[in-house]
Amino acid sequence: MSDSGLVCSNIRVEYPEFTLSLDLTVSEGELVSIIGPSGCGKSTTLQLITGLIPCESGSIMLNGVDITNTPVWERNIGMVFQDYALFPHLNVEQNIAYSLKLKKIIKQERHERVARLLELVGLEGYGKRKIALLSGGERQRVALARALASEPKLLLLDEPLSALDAKMRKRLRQQIRKIHEATGITTLYVTHDQEEALTISDRIVVMQEGRIEQFNTPEVIYNNPSTLFAAKFMGEGTLLPHSLIPQTLVSIDKGPDTVVFRSGGETRQIFFRPERVIVHDNPALAFPEFLPHLRFNKTRVISCEYQGGQYLLECDWNGYTILAYCRHKPKNERVSLGVRVNDLVEYVDGVVTK
Repeated sequence: MSDSGLVCSNIRVEYPEFTLSLDLTVSEGELVSIIGPSGCGKSTTLQLITGLIPCESGSIMLNGVDITNTPVWERNIGMVFQDYALFPHLNVEQNIAYSLKLKKIIKQERHERVARLLELVGLEGYGKRKIALLSGGERQRVALARALASEPKLLLLDEPLSALDAKMRKRLRQQIRKIHEATGITTLYVTHDQEEALTISDRIVVMQEGRIEQFNTPEVIYNNPSTLFAAKFMGEGTLLPHSLIPQTLVSIDKGPDTVVFRSGGETRQIFFRPERVIVHDNPALAFPEFLPHLRFNKTRVISCEYQGGQYLLECDWNGYTILAYCRHKPKNERVSLGVRVNDLVEYVDGVVTK
């Protein structure tokens, strides 16, 4: 295994009502998001890596160097906080150059590096502007430039977009991704926003109660979540008892398309995303290429929510709720739903089956 990147091994820290247990490897140049509910350990993880919280056990390696007991100011880690923590008495240029001045970088080099960073974050001409005169998005970019100024080996961002409106968040997350690609700095990005994590990340860490539930690419986590917690946390979906399969399965009786489902006494469930569901006004749902599939005939539409370009249906089928996306608003109260067997994820006691 390469020494480059971040390796957190057997990290553990205990509080009276919370324990964080962490094993995490981030490759050099990756942008990895950490996501999970409030109190799951996201920000604590960043504080351990920066050294703001000491490790009770385990080790932290950065580019092959053990930094477990290295003082905060010697770790060469850039940090962008949720509130940006900019100095209000300094202008934009002075904020960005602050760490460079502490390192006694000569004035000409400081000026050149600040100019490059202002261009990188799209704030050319803002150098002399006071912090109080900046918008939230502009302050976020100044904070990012300041974190990048010392050319850190690792960049940590703790929910940097949470205070911004939805349109600004989308624009700035795209810019953060472009900046990451331009700099190649290994980055950990803490967020509470699932869409943000899916769109910005090379890989995602899903955390719950101080532990990692799943660590994989956005595509794998969304389409093949390894636990029910990850499935439900990372987007909308339908969860049904496995026992419903015999009642709803439409398949070919013989040949390679025959579907065999295991049974057992465990708590076995199936899960699928709403975009995997076919919505049809025709109860027959006779599509040969759709076999094998589960069919839910004559479901009742409980709600129809327009989301811009598509509708999210909440449907009732024999007391079970099924979610489905469709492009057109259903004309009838009753619709038929179908989902391919290949789009089902099976769980036993909350863990995906192999």
